[in-house]
Amino acid sequence: MRKLLSTLALLGATVLALSATSVRAEGEFPLDRAPDNADNIASLQHGARLFVNYCLNCHSANLMRYSRLQDIGISQKEIEKNLLFTTDKVGNTMTVAMRPDDAKAWFGATPPDLSVEARARNRDWLYTYLRSFYRDDTRPTGWNNMVYENVSMPHVLWQLQGQRTAKFEDEIDEHTKEKVKKFVGYQQVTPGTVSPVDYDSDVADLVSYLSWMSEPTQKTRRQLGVWVLLFLGVLSFFAWRLNAAYWKDIK
Repeated sequence: MRKLLSTLALLGATVLALSATSVRAEGEFPLDRAPDNADNIASLQHGARLFVNYCLNCHSANLMRYSRLQDIGISQKEIEKNLLFTTDKVGNTMTVAMRPDDAKAWFGATPPDLSVEARARNRDWLYTYLRSFYRDDTRPTGWNNMVYENVSMPHVLWQLQGQRTAKFEDEIDEHTKEKVKKFVGYQQVTPGTVSPVDYDSDVADLVSYLSWMSEPTQKTRRQLGVWVLLFLGVLSFFAWRLNAAYWKDIK
């Protein structure tokens, strides 16, 4: 029994160590703080349009129905006219026509469903990731990413941002004493259809929509949570006074 407990403890420590290593590896590139546009309806609507036009070609959102876009002020008529590309019914989920096998053959991996990607990755990661693509001719897609090195996904927003390359400088690692490449910035090769400031704003809108899509009822849930806590507080007060009244004559 003692040997079994020791083994389990060792396995637990190993898992924690591997998890910590994974977090450090993914967190090497500094993340930028994503603007919080959760209460900006215009931002969410613009993000929804970007998602449908650029992301829904490869990524599905099987937990999201087109009809839920009405919650952010997009009418059913607007959905049917401008956003309903992958189905003919507003009540259907956001699926893609591309088969998983084809996606894996073309990109090397099946594009993940984005229904809850914002909750899985967090908003800052997505915001930095979508702004960190650069041209890399050694990659099959011709693109690479500073946040997710050797990513299989091409830069679908490149027309908006334009093409740019990453600049690196050689330096000596303090621990290993080996020569490593240090990222020092980007160099714009061709301009995009929007300015860098407008591109960052577009990405912020897209990330805000992805965050909203991951839990459309998040705002309502938080509001209800506050009222529930207030109700429980009042109920606890009356229960405490009632308990005191019942036991006041008992010594």
